[in-house]
Amino acid sequence: MARTAIVTGGTRGIGEAICLALQDAGVAVAATYAGNAARAADFTERTGIRAFCWDVADHAACQQGCAEVEAALGPIDIVVNNAGITRDGTLMKLSYEAWKAVIDTNLGGCFNMAKATFPGMRARRWGRIVNIGSINGQAGQYGQVNYAAAKSGIHGFTKALAQEGAKIGVTVNAIAPGYIDTDMVAAVPADVLDKIVARIPVGRLGQAHEIARGVVFLCSEEGGFVTGSTLSINGGQHMY
Repeated sequence: MARTAIVTGGTRGIGEAICLALQDAGVAVAATYAGNAARAADFTERTGIRAFCWDVADHAACQQGCAEVEAALGPIDIVVNNAGITRDGTLMKLSYEAWKAVIDTNLGGCFNMAKATFPGMRARRWGRIVNIGSINGQAGQYGQVNYAAAKSGIHGFTKALAQEGAKIGVTVNAIAPGYIDTDMVAAVPADVLDKIVARIPVGRLGQAHEIARGVVFLCSEEGGFVTGSTLSINGGQHMY
């Protein structure tokens, strides 16, 4: 049976890799983006995957956006909550606005997307939700109290919602990536990045396609006995 997926923040980095991997697995995919229309248009031209613009932190926009995707592609069977932002700073320097923006997008986006799609999955008695957490949500990270709190919250959200979905064929899992070779990581100063890589036992950054392969498995029929789990893909940097 053909499935339909939404990947939030799907037009770049890890999100793009997830979109392509699901497409290769025969899934009809929609990607969301928040504002870079030129990047989204390039993504669609290269991949043939439609991109829809809305802010996952906006509850009403998620309801409306998911309805538009369903009208275009059919009922939503798979949601990958990948969209995320950073607003780093130590607690003493962190503004309330920076705290709220990260919590609302990274954690609130998971809630908003689940609220928009879980009822349909429940009615059809099949669904897959994969939430992208982070090694920094497991281990913490200096200067990221907002980001670490949001990502840690994702892991708790995953375990709780998995219990609601288990008996109705809806699995809910998380993936906690380590440091992946994306634009965000590329922006880290070289000397700092060298220190990060030195702490990774396998001796390198991860690749976006390595996260995507984990997502594809969790979204597959074969992944149906896995729920409430967090898959850590971090090169051994944090064994949780």
